[in-house]
Amino acid sequence: MSQGELKELNLVVKADVQGSIEALADALAKMDQSEVRINIIHSAVGAISETDVILAAASNAIIVGFGVRPQAKARDLAERENVQIKTYSIIYKAIEDIDAARIGMLKPTEEEVRTGEAEVRETFRVPKAGLIAGCMVTEGEISRDDKVRVVRDGVVVFDGVFGSMRRFKDDVKSVKSGYECGLGIEKFQDIKVGDVLEAYKVVEVARTE
Repeated sequence: MSQGELKELNLVVKADVQGSIEALADALAKMDQSEVRINIIHSAVGAISETDVILAAASNAIIVGFGVRPQAKARDLAERENVQIKTYSIIYKAIEDIDAARIGMLKPTEEEVRTGEAEVRETFRVPKAGLIAGCMVTEGEISRDDKVRVVRDGVVVFDGVFGSMRRFKDDVKSVKSGYECGLGIEKFQDIKVGDVLEAYKVVEVARTE
C-alpha cells in the first residue's frame, strides 16, 4: 500500500500515572497498523488542559485520559473546536475504543455478488442498437445496471455492462429467472448462441478487522 493511502489516527494521552501511558503505548504497538497508523503525538501525567485541546485540534487528534478529567476551560474549548475527549478508568476499554476507531477508518472492501445468469438462444441485429442476444434467464434476476460477463465454453471472453434490456418491445429494468429477454452488451458485438451471460454487482462491505 502506498504511503499516500496510509491513514493516521492521532492521540493525545493524559494519565494519572506514567505506567498507564506505557501500558497503552505497548498495547497500541501490537495492533495492526498496516493501513491505519496510530500515533501518540503527546503524552503526559496530569489533567487534560487547554494546551492539550489546542494540540489535538491542530493535529486532528483524539484526547484519551486515564484517571484524569478535563479542566472546565479545556472542556469548553474542546466543544468549540470539535475535539473528542475520551476518559477511562480501565485500560482495556480504551484499547477497544481505539481499535474500533482504527477499524472505522479502514477502506471498505469490494465484494462481488452474482445476481443471475442468462443463456443466449439466438442473436439478431437491430438498427442503431447493434447485435442483440435473445436470452432465457436461467438463474436469479438480472438488472439493467448490473455488470455482465460473457462466458463461452467456461472462458470469460468479455466483461462489461448491459447496453440494453428488453422484453418484447419494452425496455425493462430487470428480468427474473424463467423469462425471455433481449440483451445488448455495450462495446461488444461478438455474442454467439450458447454463450452464458453472468450478471453481477460489486458492493462495498465495511471492514471488521
